[in-house]
Amino acid sequence: MSTTCTLTETSNATRPPALPPHSHVHAGAAAPLVLAAFAAVYLLWGSTYLAIRIGVETIPPLMLAGLRHFTAGLLLYPILRWKTGVRPTSTHWKTAAVTGFLLLFAGNGGVSWAEQIVPSGITALLVTMVSLWLVIVDWLRPGGHRPVPKVILGLILGFAGMVLLVGPAHLGNSARVDPRGVAVLVFASFAWACGSIYSKHGGMPNSALLGVSMQSFAGGTVLLFAGLLTGEFQRFHFAAVTARSWIALAYLIVFGSGIGLSAYIYILQKSTAVRVATYAFVNPVVALFLGWLIADETISLRTIVAAVVILTAVILVIKAPHRSPARKEDTEPVPASGEV
Repeated sequence: MSTTCTLTETSNATRPPALPPHSHVHAGAAAPLVLAAFAAVYLLWGSTYLAIRIGVETIPPLMLAGLRHFTAGLLLYPILRWKTGVRPTSTHWKTAAVTGFLLLFAGNGGVSWAEQIVPSGITALLVTMVSLWLVIVDWLRPGGHRPVPKVILGLILGFAGMVLLVGPAHLGNSARVDPRGVAVLVFASFAWACGSIYSKHGGMPNSALLGVSMQSFAGGTVLLFAGLLTGEFQRFHFAAVTARSWIALAYLIVFGSGIGLSAYIYILQKSTAVRVATYAFVNPVVALFLGWLIADETISLRTIVAAVVILTAVILVIKAPHRSPARKEDTEPVPASGEV
């Protein structure tokens, strides 16, 4: 999904590869580059939902996601392996395989499938629910953190907003979102949250980008294999793929997985977790606007109200303090490592 999230450590585990330590923004020459990186994460990851929708018009969803992540991993891994000098262990690869399955196959693959029947803007809005699932998964895991009342209020609001999107039918003279697509997106978000929590404890290389490339390679392989098993390759006709779908795929590889991810890792190093977490509620706004502007997606009153409710819930979760944190870093929200 394009990916790909935000949360609190008790919630947002981020989840993916080993995240670099956070530090405050440095003044001076670095400031313009930090702002440019934030703009890239806001705009590029917000636009990947539209790119996925265009891509699945003529490329089967699992193939689209598989080609995107497998290609990114195949290109980045040898370069980062050489540049960092890090030799991943069997434990690193095990974690990459598990998180690649949960984050990319179940998470991004689910988003790609759902966008066949759910508008890209609404998909991005529902994906922000990852922040809420992270709280729940981190709460229920052994030794997990019980959320404070403010976070529980956020959970209630978030799921209320999701129910508003799904039904009842014709509320406010606007059609509801296809329940099948919503069900897949709920599962995809839940899988992403599980993968994010697991990645925090499974062990990944010190280089976050190297870990991401391993995840991409592993997850892309699973996606392509799943596409083969489900008959997508048999139904795929190269000549039937439109130029706009090929451009969308190239955009996802270069801008979504390449430039966008690099910018994300950079701001994790140069800014605070709370500031980085803002992309979780900026991305859906960008996606809703682009879907309306380019893909003629309707923004109904139902969508606007649900968006306000869900994004308010996400803000509550991100900004809420933790209950009795065990470590100092647990008091600050940690953003997710990518768009779903």
